[in-house]
Amino acid sequence: MNPLAEELNRTIQASSPYLFEMLSAEGKRFYYPSKGILSQSAEAKQHAHAHNATIGVALRDGKAMYLPSVMDQLPGIDPDEALLYAPSYGDLELRKAWQTVTLHDNPDLAGKAVSLPVVTGGLSHGLSLIADLVVDEGDLLLYPDKNWGNYALNFVQRKGAQPKLFPFLDGDHFNTNAFRQALAEIVASGRKKFVTLLNFPNNPTGYSPTEQECQDIADALKEVADQGINVVVIVDDAYYGLFFDAAVARQSLFTKLAGLHPRILAFKADAATKEVYVWGLRVGFVAFSIGGVKPGDPVFQALTDKMGGLVRAVVSNCSQLSQHVVAKALENPAFYAERAANVELIGKRAAKVKEVLSNPKYAEAWEVYPFNSGYFMCLKIKKVSAFDLRVHLLQKYGTGTIAINDTDLRIAFSSVEIEQIPDLYELTFQAWKDLVS
Repeated sequence: MNPLAEELNRTIQASSPYLFEMLSAEGKRFYYPSKGILSQSAEAKQHAHAHNATIGVALRDGKAMYLPSVMDQLPGIDPDEALLYAPSYGDLELRKAWQTVTLHDNPDLAGKAVSLPVVTGGLSHGLSLIADLVVDEGDLLLYPDKNWGNYALNFVQRKGAQPKLFPFLDGDHFNTNAFRQALAEIVASGRKKFVTLLNFPNNPTGYSPTEQECQDIADALKEVADQGINVVVIVDDAYYGLFFDAAVARQSLFTKLAGLHPRILAFKADAATKEVYVWGLRVGFVAFSIGGVKPGDPVFQALTDKMGGLVRAVVSNCSQLSQHVVAKALENPAFYAERAANVELIGKRAAKVKEVLSNPKYAEAWEVYPFNSGYFMCLKIKKVSAFDLRVHLLQKYGTGTIAINDTDLRIAFSSVEIEQIPDLYELTFQAWKDLVS
């Protein structure tokens, strides 16, 4: 094993032996190349007063060399801010700005031991880094039966995790009993470690839990940890903040898990993607917390170094231009008001969907899964296949939806104008009637 990895492992073991146990074989092997090209370049940046011939970029007059055909498209942005490499951990200005936003939105995190986020190339990249750090082939992954298909690709197909699904909903609420039952089965199996992944607002249903449901989840996980089992919890906050119901918990589930127990390693995976409305810029973040350690403990930098090493190995660093744009947006005094205006608009669309679907005529065609947040809602289709309905609706009525499985049809109200919503569901109903007639 590389001496740098061994050094990081010793730091982690000294602060949190349970955290070390939760690392995958790859996670234990990985390190940030702090004594390689990057560190030598950083040292030269500070001390090379005569000439700096370390980093593989082209400069002119001390600034990034560029093509006018590129920079003409970016008026007002300095070439260095757009074109040079970013650190593998991400731009420090952006990392601090995102942490500030997170604390603004989740005040219960104040004073808790949480890492500075690492910048990722979108949320999927963030999940892949977590998977590399903590998942070995055969490790158990507990997650809801209503889920984003990328989880299976990332954790099951790519890393070889063993999936265990639990029923996500119990009527109009999160299925706390099913979650607890799944945890009891894991305890009974004798496993000493498992990973669970929870996504709120949920994709595809658009459901977010209440404050009490969040507390129930945290309590259930702590009870498992109390029995000597190492628990890795991944909180996917991709759609965080898009809350449209007064009963929805306003703070992330991560706030209840941060620092909760020495055997609980909690990750918060989120992104500027939806929160800043910059889907194609591919800027995501991963922060983490481990119980039993204080803020500033060396273990945080050690695990961050391993994550930075994974970024370095696969993509080297994330887009400097994207990071610059997002950082400046977060620091803009108008940011929170602008974000709130968009949430309000999408919330009005969600309310319109509920109004339209209250029409009793639709009851013969589908049931409506509860939704109170996010971009999506789901219909449980009756009598016909959701796959068949999707195709017929698209081909005959020019309306696109997503079939999640044979019964569930996902509809993204986030991308439909409010005045178009009645027609969207009427066409879906007509397509359903075509198939059952």
